[in-house]
Amino acid sequence: MYTLLSGLYKHLTQHDEYCVVILGLDNAGKTTYLEAAKANLDKNYKRGDPKRVTATVGLNVGKIDTAGITIQFWDLGGQTELQSLWDKYYEECHGIIYVIDSYDRERIEESKEAFDKMVRNELLSKVPLLVLANKQDLPECMGVREVKPIFNQSAHLIGSRDCMVMPVSALTGEGISEGINWLIDCLKRNSDIRPPKSSDS
Repeated sequence: MYTLLSGLYKHLTQHDEYCVVILGLDNAGKTTYLEAAKANLDKNYKRGDPKRVTATVGLNVGKIDTAGITIQFWDLGGQTELQSLWDKYYEECHGIIYVIDSYDRERIEESKEAFDKMVRNELLSKVPLLVLANKQDLPECMGVREVKPIFNQSAHLIGSRDCMVMPVSALTGEGISEGINWLIDCLKRNSDIRPPKSSDS
């Protein structure tokens, strides 16, 4: 009887778990974005001072339960020497969030090169991509109308997978929920190609 009840409880409390990798150049705002996402989607999470976030060296992990699923975020360092580690996470991931520093015009081509190299990897075939034009709170930043054509040049690499370019401010939290909600829909729709793992809530 205990085994039956235990099995039923486990079934009722299990969530589908999806792994999402957060990529982009160093200083694009990836860790600040992850902190904002946790604060927006988890009412119990207390966000620290976003201006005190330090650069990620290696891996920063976050987990959110939302919309009946669990999302495990892997925020990877964006320094040139760390980009070679990105592909170690591709096989297990269900989605990619690529963060662009839309204020740093001098590095936009470098960011696109890193994006192209990432999206060419066969392990990411059909994995949904959420491209975020971050730092929209800063004056004179590039808006989506300016960023989108640059990354649309990679349409032949993106192929038929779900891909969206959205404006966001990791500092203020603007656009965070909209992006996550879009990605959740894509992850669920794509679950026959990349099935989720099961996790206990």
